[in-house]
Amino acid sequence: MKKDVRNLKRGEEITNSYMVFLDRHIQDVISGNVSEFMEVNEIADSLAVSHTHLTDTVKKETGNHPCYFYDTKIVEQIQVMLAKSDFSIAEIARIFTYDPSNFSKFFKKFTGITPGEYRKRTKTKVPKSSP
Repeated sequence: MKKDVRNLKRGEEITNSYMVFLDRHIQDVISGNVSEFMEVNEIADSLAVSHTHLTDTVKKETGNHPCYFYDTKIVEQIQVMLAKSDFSIAEIARIFTYDPSNFSKFFKKFTGITPGEYRKRTKTKVPKSSP
């Protein structure tokens, strides 16, 4: 029984470490500190676990493959940038290391709409100043 609890905690630890790593890594790419996104196997190496163990553990803990979380977190950051920045969609694609044509396909796959449509629907409006 004690071993099962320890394995559960280790699974939670690995999954949490993966999620924290993703958040930090995505921010590093956005800020330009890192030039491209790492592959999941490279992330596993950074976390000192095998690719298979990381994949199996995250799937067991969450029900989803690690790539699901990777892509979801990237899309969330893209959505923030589309809504709150004045960067062109091509610039945002570049920041996220995508070719603009692939970027739109990637974004639409997850959201059902293009980056341009998303921006039109959600762009933060700056309140007009009172005279």
